[in-house]
Amino acid sequence: MPRIVMKFGGTSMAGIERIRNVAGRVRREAEAGNQVLVVVSAMAGETDRLVQLCREAAPLHDPTEYDVVVASGEQVTAGLLAMTLQAMGLTARSFMGWQLVRASGVHGNARVEAIEGALLDEALSGGTVAVIPGFQGVSTDGRLATLGRGGSDTSAVALAAGVNADRCDIYTDVDGVYTTDPRIVPRARKLDQVTFEEMLELAGVGAKVLQVRSVGLAMRENLPLRVLSAFEDKSGTDIVAELSGDRMERNLIAGIAADRNEARITLTGVPDRPGTVAAAIGPVADAGIGVDMIVHAATPDSGASDLTFTVPRASLAQAMAAIEKDKGDIGYDQLVTDDAVAKVSIVGVGIRSNPQLAAKMFAVLAERQINLLAISSSEIKVSALIAEAELELAVRVLHSAFGLDAPSDRGQSA
Repeated sequence: MPRIVMKFGGTSMAGIERIRNVAGRVRREAEAGNQVLVVVSAMAGETDRLVQLCREAAPLHDPTEYDVVVASGEQVTAGLLAMTLQAMGLTARSFMGWQLVRASGVHGNARVEAIEGALLDEALSGGTVAVIPGFQGVSTDGRLATLGRGGSDTSAVALAAGVNADRCDIYTDVDGVYTTDPRIVPRARKLDQVTFEEMLELAGVGAKVLQVRSVGLAMRENLPLRVLSAFEDKSGTDIVAELSGDRMERNLIAGIAADRNEARITLTGVPDRPGTVAAAIGPVADAGIGVDMIVHAATPDSGASDLTFTVPRASLAQAMAAIEKDKGDIGYDQLVTDDAVAKVSIVGVGIRSNPQLAAKMFAVLAERQINLLAISSSEIKVSALIAEAELELAVRVLHSAFGLDAPSDRGQSA
C-alpha cells in the first residue's frame, strides 16, 4: 500500500473552511488506498502574531520559552484537522512533533537529527491518518525546539524519510515551480520537472516555494517531491534526481531567481595578509549570520585591501555590531553598508557544461546599464548583486534573453 506525506502551508490552513478543503484532499488520498501522513503549518499570520507577543513580553526573551510559544500555532491546526477528518468518517489522530522528531542545535533554528517512526508505523499500518504539526521537535535537553521559519517543509521531508514514504507532496498557494516570479514576469512558465540541484539553488537564491533545508534533505534521501496547489486540481511540479527523457532538451536555464533580502558590507583599508578574511567573517559567523558573495580586492603595492560581502538584510545591524566589536583585531579603516541592493540569479544544469551562459547574463545586464556590484557562482548558478531599484528589470530581461517566456497566446499556462 503506497505511503505518502502531504504537507499544507499556512494559507491552506487559514480558517475552518480551508481546513475542510484540506481534509477533503486528505480523504481523497486515503480513499484511493494510500497510507497518509499529514504535516501542517500554523494558520497564515499566526506565527508572526506569536513572535510579536514574545517580543512584547520580553525583548531579550529566553529562546527555549520562545519555542514553546511559537510552536503552538501548528498544534492548533493539527488538532483542528484531525477533528475535521474524524467528522468526515476517517480514523485520524494528531501527534505532537516532540513525540516524533529529535532535534539538535540552537533553539529557534534546530536541525532534525532523527525520526521516531515506530509510533507512526503502527498508526499508518492500522489505517489511521496521522496529523503532525510541522516546525517542531524535541531537543537533546528534552525541551520543545523549533526548526526555523519555513521549517514545516523540513518536518514533512524528514518524516517522509523516517517512515519510508513513497513520496512527499508539498501543497502551497501556488500551483508549482515557475521559471521566475509571475508577479514580476506574467509570462513565466510553470515547470513540469526540476532537478533537486536546481531547486536547491533556486530556493537558496530567493525562490520561496520550498525551504532550502527541505530540498537538501530530500536530495540526500532521494525522496520524490511534488509541489502542488492546495486550491486547484493541477499537475504541479515534480522535484526529481534527473529529468526524464522527453525533458532532457529543455532550456539550459531552469529559472531566474530574485532576492531582495540582501545587504552589502564593505570594509576598507583591511590589511592585505593571510587571515584577514577569517578575522572579518569570523565574528559574523559566530553571531549565526550567513555570509554570501565575498569579494576581496587588494590594492597593488599598498599593503591594503577592501573586503565586501553580503548578509541577510534583517541581520545587517547585528553583523555591523559584531564587526565593530572586533575592529581592533580586523584592522579596517571604514565600515560601509548598503541595504538598497538585491540579488538576481540564473539557475540551470546547463551552466555546468556551457560557460557562455554566464557571459550572456553579464552582457544582457550591461545592455541595460545595470551595474554589477558583486558576483558569485556554483556549478549550476550564477548570481549578481545589483541595485534593488533595477531588480525587476533585470529579471524581465534575463527571462526573455534565456528563452523562458511563455508564448504570448498561452500567458501563464503550464
